[in-house]
Parts: sequence; C-alpha cells; structure tokens
Amino acid sequence: MASVFRPGLLRQACQPQSASQRMLSTFTSSSTVRSSPLAQQIRPSFVRKAIAEQTPRIAAFHATRRQQILPPLPQKIQGTLNDPAPVPDPAPAHGGYHWTFERVIATGLVPLCLAPFAAGSLNPVMDATLCALLVLHSHIGFESCIIDYFPRYRVPLVHSIAQWLLRAGTVVLGIALYSFETNDVGITEAVKKLWHA
Repeated sequence: MASVFRPGLLRQACQPQSASQRMLSTFTSSSTVRSSPLAQQIRPSFVRKAIAEQTPRIAAFHATRRQQILPPLPQKIQGTLNDPAPVPDPAPAHGGYHWTFERVIATGLVPLCLAPFAAGSLNPVMDATLCALLVLHSHIGFESCIIDYFPRYRVPLVHSIAQWLLRAGTVVLGIALYSFETNDVGITEAVKKLWHA
C-alpha cells in the first residue's frame, strides 16, 4: 500500500538484490569482504570508486524529480518591514456581509440536519430549505478553494474555467436535488432509509 503513495518504494522492492542483501541468502565470503568496514578503509580509492559506480544509488524517499505546479513568486517586500498589511476597501459582496451570510448558512445547517432525524420529516418546505442551504454551502466552500489554490493573478485561465465548472456543477446539483425532492422521497427520507438498511 505504501508503494501507491511513494513509487520509489515500489522501484526499490522490484529491483534485483545482491546475494548479501537477500533474505535467507547463502553466506558468501565475497559479500563479507566487500561490505566489512575494515575492507572499506584498506581498499585503494580507485577500487572504492569502481565499486561505488557499480552499485546503484537509491534515494531513501525522493526517487523522482520534484515538480511544482505553481512555483513560488520571487519574495519581495513592498514598503518597509514595519508597515501594516493593507486593508482592502469594504465591498458588499466581499466584506463583512459576505462572511456573515456564510456563517448564517453554516449555523443554519446544524439544526436543519438534526431536526428531521430527531422528529421525522416535518414538511417539504424544511426539506427544500435543507437542500438549498446544502447547495449554497458547498458552492461557497468550493469557491473558496478555487480562489485559494488557483488565484486569478497567477493562473487567470484555470481560475475562470474552474469558476464556470463550479457554477455549472451548482446548477446541476440544484436541479438534481429539486427533482429528487419533487419526484422521489426527499433527502431526509433517503438518508433514513440508507441508515436503517
């Protein structure tokens, strides 16, 4: 399983080993002479170089070249070290109202997720509200991930493609949940049936 996460381990495991490294191998005198510390000190330098060139070098953890998706920009300080961080101008879409709206949605999801399972599905309006808040909450969360990991000033094309894919996915999710609520049992009943199955 570790080889899935670190392909270098798989390469080390599949590499043919010498007789001295194999488990339960025969004890050979040539392997002990090569690997003994005294032989390492007495051996001439040209022989040590020849042996070092013959033996494969295996990196412990990083066997492949490191590639960064977004290499860091040059680190520079604008102004002096003691200047405070600039505060952005308040805007209704990105300021305090935006964060308050996100917090209201997140805290509103807590009772809406617990109430239908504690008291049963009370009415379709509550089910629809739960679906709408789930769609909004997931959209805001994924939008934050896109803004953080694909900033507009670094990768403008990837940023806009990801934003449009998110918008399309949100619309598809909203339509799918609406269809599920109107034509089927609804989200809370479906979770109840899955829980008791």
